[in-house]
Amino acid sequence: MKKLIILFFLFTSSLYAQTKLKMESVQIGGYVGGRIEDCIRTRVQLQDVDHLTAPFRTKNDTASWQTEFWGKWVQGAIASYRYNHSVALYAKIKKSVDDIISTQQPDGYIGNYRLDAQLKSWDIWGRKYTTLGLLSWYEISGEKQALNAACRVIDHLMTQVGEGGTNIVTTGNYYGMASSSILEPVMYLYKYTGDYKYLQFAKYIVAQWETPEGPQLITKAINGVPVAARFPHPFDWFSPENGQKAYEMMSCYIGLLELYKVTHNAAYLDAVQKTVNDIANTEINVAGSGSAFESWYSGRKYQTSPTYHTMETCVTFTWMQLCDKLLALTGNPFYADQIEKSLYNALMAALKDDASQIAKYSPMEGHRCEGEEQCGMHINCCNANGPRAFALIPDFAVKKMGNEVYVNYYGDMSASLENGHNKVLVKQHTTYPVSNVIDITIDVTKENVFGLHLRVPVWSAQTVITLNGEELKDICPGTYHAITRKWKKGDHIQIILDMPARLLEQNQMQAIVRGPIVLARDSRFNDGFVDETLVVDSEDGIVKAEVDSVPGFAWMRLKVPVTVGTDLEGVGMYRNISFCDFASAGNTWDKQVRYRVWIPRTLDVKKGHLK
Repeated sequence: MKKLIILFFLFTSSLYAQTKLKMESVQIGGYVGGRIEDCIRTRVQLQDVDHLTAPFRTKNDTASWQTEFWGKWVQGAIASYRYNHSVALYAKIKKSVDDIISTQQPDGYIGNYRLDAQLKSWDIWGRKYTTLGLLSWYEISGEKQALNAACRVIDHLMTQVGEGGTNIVTTGNYYGMASSSILEPVMYLYKYTGDYKYLQFAKYIVAQWETPEGPQLITKAINGVPVAARFPHPFDWFSPENGQKAYEMMSCYIGLLELYKVTHNAAYLDAVQKTVNDIANTEINVAGSGSAFESWYSGRKYQTSPTYHTMETCVTFTWMQLCDKLLALTGNPFYADQIEKSLYNALMAALKDDASQIAKYSPMEGHRCEGEEQCGMHINCCNANGPRAFALIPDFAVKKMGNEVYVNYYGDMSASLENGHNKVLVKQHTTYPVSNVIDITIDVTKENVFGLHLRVPVWSAQTVITLNGEELKDICPGTYHAITRKWKKGDHIQIILDMPARLLEQNQMQAIVRGPIVLARDSRFNDGFVDETLVVDSEDGIVKAEVDSVPGFAWMRLKVPVTVGTDLEGVGMYRNISFCDFASAGNTWDKQVRYRVWIPRTLDVKKGHLK
């Protein structure tokens, strides 16, 4: 018996040794895939890149953030190239990198600031994006001149800030968060070069956070201070005294995760996780984003109120990016659930129907519009940054951790992995999230043992999963369901998600969510005034909504039974009205079209006041 056990162990071990799968590619189809392609075609490939590199040559700025635009564009372009492998895009990226490197000064500086203005305002922030762009190019091209140029940028900065120089958290705005977010590319330099000076510089940056002049990103997080309450309300909003600036704060935490990977300092990971949990609980709204005037403000509490400058796309992307980093690091599906909500709602809503623009802000009522041109250039931060969010989706969709494959994204797609001469294709056939049924087929060139982990969304209370027609047991919401077996060509998995329309109520307002999708009224349905008061018909929080035929402007449409207005005896007060997905609502940005997510509820005093 002992001999048989040993032989069985050796046999299974050899099988698992053969399953070191390598991710080859992910292709997204359906509505989301079309939006990714639209974004690449218009916002990435058609960008006038010479316009973005011009400020690097003049070097006469003292206060703007012009140089972030190239760094953001090039990272989005490189991520897009990884997805579609466009030869023309690769050539465009290479030319832009060569142009940027040609502007490097003898001391290593690449930027747009005059010598006497360096370290002020957005100078170091711009250097961060320049370095990230150079390193992203080095990753895909292997060109050492890009790595050398990035090293020289940071080496020069280290002569200006640090021991004996200026304190980095006293430069720029927002308690130094904009400047000290350069921690991220500094850690990548350490990864690529192994030069200990970069690790030392990274530790210096984090140490300055905890000084009285700094943002105290670690101690305040560990002590549970909400992100909207870490500093007094600023008198001058866009200034060093604003410690709630959302985008810059999350950018710092992304760098801190890179430092954690090297040092394994548990306090670093703890600070990031506690901050992310706080953001999810107090800031992120039903559409998967947050912020007003680009800062945290306890926004989840106030999400039913029309708010100036809410849901900045840069915040949406950086929230997704931070969650994706934590997902890859921890394997916790909580972060995948957050990303799904953001991508299907806030992100998709930000892209105009013709993909010509990415909204700077995406309010939950009113209409969307173009952001302003910034820094005297024909672009703004969100048009530059938004493509990075769309290019993140394929990387998020399927992740390989060790020898295990994790499926995070549901939608029409295929993921190709390989192990030597063995190919594994994980293919989804579905119209999700219009439908709640997802069919997955496994295609292998030869039988292969590996673990397939299927995300069970936290909102799906009763999920059914079958493997080759046999129902699987112990399916729990908010987890991955693991299937480890010898996979054969044609193996079939079906997932049926529990996604009725659910009614959310807050502050005498109502919103409807179905699966990961938040719904909205749109005036183009011509079925009433979108701002009128009504009562959504529901039972135990479930809305009796039906998927209906789709008009030309919408991805999905649901008919919802409601009682309209305040006259219960009026004719036509009980009727069905149309809701569409938030991404489609107001998607032409026509100011004559109005949409609304949170609908005022008519008060019925016989039933008592709402809580």
